[in-house]
Amino acid sequence: MTTQADIVLSIEHVAVHFGGLIAISDLNFEVREGEIVGLIGPNGAGKTTAFNVITGFLKPTSGNVRYRTTSLGGLKPHEIARLGLVRTFQRTSVFQTNSVFQNVLIGLHDRGRSTLWDTMLALPRESRSEQELVHDANEILQLVGLEQRASELAGTLPYGEQRLLGIALALAAKPSMLLLDEPVSGMNASETARCMKLVEKIRGSGVTILLVEHDMPMVMKVSDRIVVLNYGRIIAEGPPAAIQNDPEVIRAYLGQGKKRA
Repeated sequence: MTTQADIVLSIEHVAVHFGGLIAISDLNFEVREGEIVGLIGPNGAGKTTAFNVITGFLKPTSGNVRYRTTSLGGLKPHEIARLGLVRTFQRTSVFQTNSVFQNVLIGLHDRGRSTLWDTMLALPRESRSEQELVHDANEILQLVGLEQRASELAGTLPYGEQRLLGIALALAAKPSMLLLDEPVSGMNASETARCMKLVEKIRGSGVTILLVEHDMPMVMKVSDRIVVLNYGRIIAEGPPAAIQNDPEVIRAYLGQGKKRA
């Protein structure tokens, strides 16, 4: 039985209207501690809109989002991130002209006492705090498998590795819950497999995950539970095996004959 203490994220009667367009209609679901939950549906179903509401980039027309014991209504994205709820983005969002290592330091800089540039330039006034940041940056790069790329410019990485670096930047914020927005979009099969292993490792480190993705084999394999949106409403929710066989889901989405839609 699920207790209130198990629930990390609650989306409560959320609706989003853009003029006469209803992007989300009365959205209700929960994510429990330690889960990987997949949020899927056709293009335009409301998945990214839901992510934007959860992370404070968009104010809902009605309803509420609760993270643990805190209502997120009215909080700015950086305030939500500081609660431990952190997201990635559909598009690669790395600092192209900085090294891979510097990218992760940029993500970590809020946790240091001296300036980011002191750390990056290793100035004499670097303290124990900055040394800890350097240690943490190395650990994150090892987790995502980019430690051998640390000195390379982020913009020179292959696309799949830039996506992994984007996840590393999110991890630098020390999330207790991570929202992954199409993490394997544009990746080839080997890059996708690498990312799937990373998602499992992140969950193994104690981070709860909500995942939006169009790659159905990936979603079905890594998710404990799947929520299916269509036209801004939930049409199915359950374990992957049940979702794969749900007639309404097949009709609305899986029956399109596409692994990526």
